[in-house]
Amino acid sequence: MTEKKTKISLALHGGCGVMALEDMTQQEWEEAYEHLKQALQAGWKILQQGGNSLDAVQASVCVMEDSIYFNAGFGAALNGDGKHELDAAIMEGSTLAAGAICGAKHIRNPVLAARRLLDDGEAVLLSGSGADAYAKEQGLACVESDYFTTPRRVEALEAMRRHQIAGTYKTARESEKHGTVGAVALDATGHLAAATSTGGYTNKPVGRVGDSPLIGAGTYARDGVCAISCTGQGEYFIRNVVAYDIAARMIYAGENLQSASTHKIMGEFHNMGVGAGLIAIDANGEVTAPYNTLGMFRAWITSEGYAVVASHDQLYQFNL
Repeated sequence: MTEKKTKISLALHGGCGVMALEDMTQQEWEEAYEHLKQALQAGWKILQQGGNSLDAVQASVCVMEDSIYFNAGFGAALNGDGKHELDAAIMEGSTLAAGAICGAKHIRNPVLAARRLLDDGEAVLLSGSGADAYAKEQGLACVESDYFTTPRRVEALEAMRRHQIAGTYKTARESEKHGTVGAVALDATGHLAAATSTGGYTNKPVGRVGDSPLIGAGTYARDGVCAISCTGQGEYFIRNVVAYDIAARMIYAGENLQSASTHKIMGEFHNMGVGAGLIAIDANGEVTAPYNTLGMFRAWITSEGYAVVASHDQLYQFNL
């Protein structure tokens, strides 16, 4: 018996902590868009060749983890001690299998360690030195912590420390606070998957864990329903179990993807002044990408070949 073929679709985000247009040069914006396109191409190639959604989201996130423009892997945020603690998760929708790591300091591509855990099928979440040791045992690339450090993240840490001293944290720009990367996909056999990776927020307490590696909070996928990757102040996503809440609204209340996804982001979170966004895809390949901040790096492509990339309100169509 062959599996029923469905439309393929892929979407990704590079975090809602996007800078104002004047804060980067035109060349930097173009490079950031190019990196988003490369991430989209990496996952799309797998889907077009009949590959599965899990491999597709992993490939897309790996590209963004290697990019200087996003807060994940290389270019990750610094904590209160000026160190890096990396989080990531990946989940597939057919069996709800998942893997996640948090507080890692040496894994070059955290999403790869999360994937190994998913494939192993024993532990779902490993933390700190245990996550680093696991990645090394698995033969994954491990680096010295300063590999992840970039001048922009050092500047952001200094800015957030000044805000902390002055008591002006809430007035800080989203780009100074946080950022995340993530991808969601629907493959030709109808399977959904989601992956998320982050360095957390700038100047975060040592040992802090956000929503990205917590299944149901910042990452979730369930076949026949949706796949979700979130970005923003993780504590609020954890308290509200946002990723699962979206799926539950669709399952139990019959809401469509857009309605369920915008409920918190454009409603309660917006009213509270909580910067937040997400990328989501449903079982029909429909994509939604709500955000309530100045902007959110995002890109997606549907089976019709309609591909877009954006950072702020304007969408730019392109051909893969």
